[in-house]
Amino acid sequence: MDRHIGLGTGGVGRYRLWRLSVPKITIRLSVAVVFSTVLVASGCSSRTAPAPVTKLYTGKTFEDFESNSLHTDSYTVEKGETLYSIAFRANTDVRELAQLNNLSEPYTIFPGQSLTLPDSDSRRRTGDRSSSLASSSSNKNANSQSQNALSKPVAKPSHKEYVANKGNQKSIKKQPHKSAVSLPESAQEPQIRNADIEWQWPTENAILEGFSLAERGNKGINFAGQRGDAVKAAAAGKVVYVGSALRGFGRLIILKHNDDYITAYAHNEELLVKEQQWVDVGQTIATMGDSDAQRVQLHFELRFRGKSVNPKRYLP
Repeated sequence: MDRHIGLGTGGVGRYRLWRLSVPKITIRLSVAVVFSTVLVASGCSSRTAPAPVTKLYTGKTFEDFESNSLHTDSYTVEKGETLYSIAFRANTDVRELAQLNNLSEPYTIFPGQSLTLPDSDSRRRTGDRSSSLASSSSNKNANSQSQNALSKPVAKPSHKEYVANKGNQKSIKKQPHKSAVSLPESAQEPQIRNADIEWQWPTENAILEGFSLAERGNKGINFAGQRGDAVKAAAAGKVVYVGSALRGFGRLIILKHNDDYITAYAHNEELLVKEQQWVDVGQTIATMGDSDAQRVQLHFELRFRGKSVNPKRYLP
C-alpha cells in the first residue's frame, strides 16, 4: 500500500519532497544494511588475518624453485642467476651443464640467454653415479690421502697448509703454487683434493630437520637459531653464487670447494661475502634469518657432482 506523507499545505514542491513509499524505504535500508555489514566483515577479516606481502609468490609455486625443479630441455637465464645456481636447481653437475652449452670457466652467462639442459635420464644416471662415488670418497678418505701423497710428491698445498702459511706465502718457492694461493681467481684458485677437504659444521645450533632420501624429502639439514647467529663456511672454497633469485631458498650462498663438491646456505639475513671471493673453513659468510622461511633457520646442503648427499657423512 502506497502511503503519502505531507504537510497538507505549502505547495506541490513540499508535497513531492515528502511523498515517500514505505516499502521502498524498507528495501533501500535493507540493502544499505547488508552492504555495510559486508564491508565491516571484510574489514575485520583483513585486520585479523593480514596477508604478508613478503611471502606472496606470483606465478610459481615453492616447488618450482626447489632443487631438481627444472624438467625442461632448455632454460632462459634470468637476472641474478649463475650457471651454478641453475645447475643447483636442475640437480646436475655444473661441468656437464657447461659442456652441453660450450661454456668454459668462469662460466659467464647473461639474462635472456638460452641454455640446453641435460635430459632427465642423464641427470638420473649422473645422480646415481655421483652417489656411488660420493660414498666411496667419504669411506676411503684416509686411503686416498696416503695414496695421493705417495703418487704426487710435489702436490699443491692442501687446505691445512694453505691456512698455516697464509701469512707468509712469499716463502713458497714454486711460483705457480704461490700465485694460485694468493690470487683466488677461477683459473688460479687452490685445487683441493677430496681427501684434503677439511669439513666442519656450518653452525653448532640444534637440528630442526635432517636429510632425507625421499623424493620430496629434505635434501639437506635445517638448523634452528636466532636472527643474527653466525653461518660459517663448512669448508674452504670459492663463492660462486650470492643472491635471492631462487625463491624458496631466500638469500642464498653457494660455495665451490673443488670440482666435485659444493655447499649451499639458505634463508640468510645478511650476506657477508661476494661472488668470486675465496673463504676459509669456519669463516662467517652470513647471518641466520628467515628469508623465504616460516622461522629463523639455516638450510644447509652438500652436493657431490650435483647430487645431494647426506652432510652427516662428511661433517666431523
